[in-house]
Amino acid sequence: MRGEVALDWFELISENFMVDGGKPLAVLDAVCEHYPVALHGVSLNLGGSDPLDEVYLNRLETLIGRCEPVRVSDHLCWTRHGGHHLHDLLPLPYTQDTVTHVAERILRVQDRLKRQILIENVSSYAEYAHSDMREYEFLTAVAERADCLILLDINNIVVSAHNHGFDAETYLRTIPVGRIRQIHLAGHSISGPLLIDTHDHPVSDPVWRLYAQAARKIGATATMIERDDAIPPLAELLAELDMARTLHAQEQAA
Repeated sequence: MRGEVALDWFELISENFMVDGGKPLAVLDAVCEHYPVALHGVSLNLGGSDPLDEVYLNRLETLIGRCEPVRVSDHLCWTRHGGHHLHDLLPLPYTQDTVTHVAERILRVQDRLKRQILIENVSSYAEYAHSDMREYEFLTAVAERADCLILLDINNIVVSAHNHGFDAETYLRTIPVGRIRQIHLAGHSISGPLLIDTHDHPVSDPVWRLYAQAARKIGATATMIERDDAIPPLAELLAELDMARTLHAQEQAA
């Protein structure tokens, strides 16, 4: 039985529920009674050089057992160095060595969790001088080498394409459609010459346009809207969700 709000599922930030008890788990259990959930992590540190955090993986494994998520995802980035969490989703150098490094870590995580995970493309504001491939080539290579799935963040494509001068439509044409299992939509802010992935604005027109192309290319895919700050009334968020549903239906009909 679904809850009273016309939603299909919820995405939960994994780390918020990696606790031993209290209100977070009570909220988790209440949501899971009415809706499917997906787990989305921000601290797996798939691209880092520190060893994978076994304590973190133990807690994630316990959380998966508790809520039986339909998907488990994290970011294609690094978040920790020397044992220190940096509280940011930092980009990687796009090289074959990095592909090998990240793919091997993803394979170990998947073996541990006994499931494929989804990796999300992050927004970025600087690039490494020695990168020898584009971000979308790197994402494709990692996903294929690790045999993992993709969480495609449309807003992050728009943000990074603007910041680094690549073509967002080429990005969409290049990535392997068969590996995409979820889409994120979000708003961004403008800071001087950069777009910043702040999740505190409505979904922008360029993101809606790219989403329409993604719906045509990918087909039926679980889609959600992220909003982390300046959160509007629920009715406004539901209106954005209806917009996504309408665009998807139009593209499928076409």
